[in-house]
Amino acid sequence: MTRYRGTPVSGGAAAGEVYQGDAPAKAALVSDGPAAGVPTVRDAFAAVAASRAALAERLRAAGRDGDADIVRIGALMAADPALTGPALDAVRSGTPAPRAVREAAQAQASILEGLPDPDLAQRAGDVRQVAEAVIEQLTGAVPPPPPDGPFILVRREVDPADLIRLAGDAAVGDGGDGGDGRGRLVGAVSVGGGPSSHAAIIARGLGLPMLAGVGEAVLGAAAGHPAILDTATAALVVDPPPADLARVSPRPRSAPTATAGPGLVHTADGELVTVLCNVASAAETRLGLAGGAAGVGLLRTEIPFTHVRAWPSRDEHLARLTPVLALLTGKRAVVRLLDFSGDKIPPFPGAEGLRALLQAPGALRDQLAAIIAAGAATELAVMIPMVRTLDEVRHVRAELASAAMAAGTDPPPLGIMVEVAATAAAAADFAAHADFFSVGTNDLTADILGRERGALHPSAASRRSVVTLIAHVVGAARQAGIAVSVCGDAAADPQVLPLLLGAGVRTLSVGAARVPQVARWIAQTDAAEAAAKAADRHAS
Repeated sequence: MTRYRGTPVSGGAAAGEVYQGDAPAKAALVSDGPAAGVPTVRDAFAAVAASRAALAERLRAAGRDGDADIVRIGALMAADPALTGPALDAVRSGTPAPRAVREAAQAQASILEGLPDPDLAQRAGDVRQVAEAVIEQLTGAVPPPPPDGPFILVRREVDPADLIRLAGDAAVGDGGDGGDGRGRLVGAVSVGGGPSSHAAIIARGLGLPMLAGVGEAVLGAAAGHPAILDTATAALVVDPPPADLARVSPRPRSAPTATAGPGLVHTADGELVTVLCNVASAAETRLGLAGGAAGVGLLRTEIPFTHVRAWPSRDEHLARLTPVLALLTGKRAVVRLLDFSGDKIPPFPGAEGLRALLQAPGALRDQLAAIIAAGAATELAVMIPMVRTLDEVRHVRAELASAAMAAGTDPPPLGIMVEVAATAAAAADFAAHADFFSVGTNDLTADILGRERGALHPSAASRRSVVTLIAHVVGAARQAGIAVSVCGDAAADPQVLPLLLGAGVRTLSVGAARVPQVARWIAQTDAAEAAAKAADRHAS
């Protein structure tokens, strides 16, 4: 038995044969491979670009825009002069073509790895993946065919396209890209990469467990031998005891389970539930969409500004909002106003809380103007945090109408976060002034239990009391004909989720990385049964 440890980047456990996905003897070929002139190298880059562009188009045609965008990045890299130019120059100078490609890629990857933004730094892996694909084109050294049964992919750099092709997705087909349609991929292990790598994002979207940052020794793991990949222990175990192998039951490989469309999931008894994601960055948004979210149910706008020394200007808001909202064209985008509270209070005086935002000259106006401009192509909605009074809602609605008029458009829907116990209790009054509710369970739970937000460990009884109040909010929203969602951590808690569904919640917004898992939990829950259990508890 041999154990290889790494960093979990997509949760789960699976058992299958080890499949070494790197082409054999590639190191020798890079040094001593066949001579290739500039036209041959240029054609190899073009072939990789075309292959990935075609795969991206098939994904887009299948409605998987998030996956398509990720694969398309590889196509663009394969055609980028910043990568192709140095490689071609090296070939002209006499460097063997495979080595020229790898060295040019490594130089480009080193630049990216030096960037302070960890998400951008992990694009270095994309560059190396493209280079390896080009080298395979040049040398004809291709990976061996995958096993017939379930297998765990092991590569130096797991490529997003690897995962899509080896998953045998009938919706996108093989299209000559190198997969064989066996559809037995159950997990992946990568020496390179990390949680924000595109391979990790795709793995989460497919529901595949994956480890990254595993030591190079894993590249010598015996191909064809049985193995267990378990992200709970952050390990790949090759040749485990048979009893351990038997305990890891085969799991279906699929995108979010029982979906009726992007972000739409049927419960076990047929109730339709919308799954959105909570985000604060473009990287999280890409992750959530790749995982199957219908859009964003909570865009936290304060995160980029927690260290600023004055209220953000319209242009500063616009610069932060545009990269996120540009990913949500035609999709739901619920943008929360600045919520400087708790551990998110910037250093300038008078910034804390909703009241401060409403009283600061021009602060609300500038943010609303930027939201309307950046979100013009989305299904935009604006949300007010920590609402306590109807006057706060009236104030924001008036400012929103003014900002929309200045932009020459209709005002987007305006909703409130229900995260104060008194507001939840008075939900019927607020429903007459709001277009939708979004329940923030973290702060609501803290307010009900009278504890600090970060110190919450509610008992089962306490959770039920919170859900009872949420059911009251749902009823008030239904009576008023407005939408209601839950966007706090409880929406991704497997113990609380059935209670929420039983209380009538049909829209959930969860952390971007949790979207596929929450979708599976929803599909396994009988909403009517959950509602009946809740009714029994109330009766007793």
